[in-house]
Amino acid sequence: MTSISGKTTTDWAAFAAELAPVEVISEPVLVKKRSRDFFWYSPILDRRLKTCFGDLVARPKFPAEMARCLTLSARHRIPTTLRGGGTGNYGQSVPMEGGLIIDTTEMGRILEIGPDFVRVEAGCNILTLNNALKEKGRELPVFPSTQDIATIGGFISGGSAGIGTVSHGMLRDAGNVLEIKALSAEDPPREHVFRGDDINMIHHAWGINGVITELTLRTVPTEDWIGCIATFDTYPACYAAGMALAASPICRKLCSTLDARIVAYFDRLKGIAPEGRPMLVTLIPRPQIDDFRALIADHNGQIALEMDEAERLTRKLPHAFEFSYNHTTLQALKTDRKVTYLQILCPAPLNVAKITELQGVLGDDVYMHHEFSLMGGQRVAFDLPLVKYTTDERLYQIMALYEAHGCPASDPHSCIIEEGGMKKADYRHLAWKKRMDPLGLLNTPKTREWARVRDMTPEAILALHQT
Repeated sequence: MTSISGKTTTDWAAFAAELAPVEVISEPVLVKKRSRDFFWYSPILDRRLKTCFGDLVARPKFPAEMARCLTLSARHRIPTTLRGGGTGNYGQSVPMEGGLIIDTTEMGRILEIGPDFVRVEAGCNILTLNNALKEKGRELPVFPSTQDIATIGGFISGGSAGIGTVSHGMLRDAGNVLEIKALSAEDPPREHVFRGDDINMIHHAWGINGVITELTLRTVPTEDWIGCIATFDTYPACYAAGMALAASPICRKLCSTLDARIVAYFDRLKGIAPEGRPMLVTLIPRPQIDDFRALIADHNGQIALEMDEAERLTRKLPHAFEFSYNHTTLQALKTDRKVTYLQILCPAPLNVAKITELQGVLGDDVYMHHEFSLMGGQRVAFDLPLVKYTTDERLYQIMALYEAHGCPASDPHSCIIEEGGMKKADYRHLAWKKRMDPLGLLNTPKTREWARVRDMTPEAILALHQT
């Protein structure tokens, strides 16, 4: 079996035979399909990653099979990339050096549902998980808009916020993730259990420093959620209502505001949301719907939709949260491949004047979209604006304008972890990479700093963090 990636010299037929009884996929078309995620949201990443492919896909069904994959990868020095549902936006699951792709989706068992927690394998589909929790009157506090296809391990490895962050904080906030079990990429692999503050040493590390196999997560009571859409005369008015809802006692699961030009991309809302008006999207518990109506009226808004799950299914409409977070970008890209997006933090204290100020300097090619969130106990908003793409230079000019006006940008057009939200190396992650991946096999091209520290001890790497 020849190298599909063109970057390895391994005898892949022999390696596949050695993996038995682990299921493998070697058909080039299927391997290439599993080498992709949603990096094509970015024209820059699309150019960089669209020709990056793995050579073989392994689909372990049990922890012992996962350990076999890692044992053989270490024994043969095979570059290894983990993937779940492939919904990451930055190429986290793209194998830049070729090699082995480990598809975790067969390791999807729900192991235990407790009174306020769930223990689950990393490959569990999030929709399946939330449905099982709902039968017990519970749900995840935070989940992605891509829950229908995303896996929980992929979300914890690559995500940071989502549906529920407005009430329950970021994934990294204490109590949302209770425990993570991970295997090292060695012969033989070792298991390490991350608890407490150490959880953030592997959370949001893109799979560079250990292979997550099992997670224990907090759960919260589920609600009879009503998907609601309200519209407003101007975007600042819409943003003000979003601020008020995020700060109110209403138990909202989501609070998103979108420029009217973004709303125009939502074909599924034609005839529901009035054209030319910015939109607020939220999920409200049925007992508090009157409070929500009063809040919208106080901000001179108009309710366009109130829809429970039964009505949604009858009308064959998307979930309300599919008009939030990066599902918004996906909706727009279905009809306009010339748009892309950015990721901007609007820090506390939030105010409408800042939005008006930014509207005056950003230009007509930037369509604002805010996700109100709780971060470190403070109310913030993440602007995930759509941008009419023209050049790379213009994208970075827009980011610089946001930065100049006090709104830090995280670069979603880079597949290098130090160039995105972190903006600098997290040497604590790299110290754990040295412990859990001493040969540098796990998704290593995604970290620029590994080349600097790979010959250092974990203790020496940690010293760099302290300086």
